[in-house]
Amino acid sequence: MNFHETTRKRTLGAAEKPQRGQALTEFLTLALALAPLYLLLPAIAKYQDLAGKVQMASRYVAFEAMTRNDAQNTWKAPGELAGEVRRRFFSNADAPIKTNDVAGNFLANQNLFWRGPDGASLINDFNNDVSVSFGLAQGPNQGDGFNAADDGKPFNGVAGSALGVKTAEKLGLGAHGVYSGNVTVKLANLPAGLKMLEPFDKLNLVITRHTSVLIDGWQAKDPAQVASRIDSGVLVPASKLRGVAPVVGASVTLVELGHVAGPKLGQLDFWNDVVPPDRLK
Repeated sequence: MNFHETTRKRTLGAAEKPQRGQALTEFLTLALALAPLYLLLPAIAKYQDLAGKVQMASRYVAFEAMTRNDAQNTWKAPGELAGEVRRRFFSNADAPIKTNDVAGNFLANQNLFWRGPDGASLINDFNNDVSVSFGLAQGPNQGDGFNAADDGKPFNGVAGSALGVKTAEKLGLGAHGVYSGNVTVKLANLPAGLKMLEPFDKLNLVITRHTSVLIDGWQAKDPAQVASRIDSGVLVPASKLRGVAPVVGASVTLVELGHVAGPKLGQLDFWNDVVPPDRLK
């Protein structure tokens, strides 16, 4: 090894010494900045899971109204509905579906995933922190859930409305409108005193979701109800001929020597769609 090679190696070594540990320093600096985010990831995941549950609970409220409403039977009591939402969506994950089963503020009825770093539940009180409301104004009763619609107005201008018979009312088109069910959950703040938990220690997070459906569309439970709605001299003028239908039918039968039956004047049941019994199997 000559003099020039020895000098070159000494020069390279002197240049590399100050760079030793630089990568480790950069990693520790970056880790220090990202550590709070990593520590908050579990809390963020819990908030997202809760938001999904709130959305599913609002769907339950809305679709429950499709089977229990004032057009078909009776509304389910708001308190009973709220109790079902609390127990079935915000209680422990394996909660059974039982009538009059409500969630209690004790460990066995809490979802163990929804807990803060200190082990406290994110839902402090089922009765006060989980609520059900109805409509855009978040009213307390199901009747508040409707956003009014004017379904009948296009039909009320037809002939006959001037006679005191509103066509839309006769057809049963007076729908309430779109129904909205809301669920709101107030979440407890994370423990105070830890810099890395800010601002979640004073966030006062409230999650609200709503689902809107049309639960009172124009529909009938059977052909008889459809016939009763349109059975009017205004909507079906031929119904006025029922009084003379037997005479006309007898005359036609007599003239045709019994080969042709008389017309079914004003008889709406003649136009019913009948499905053969063998098609129902």
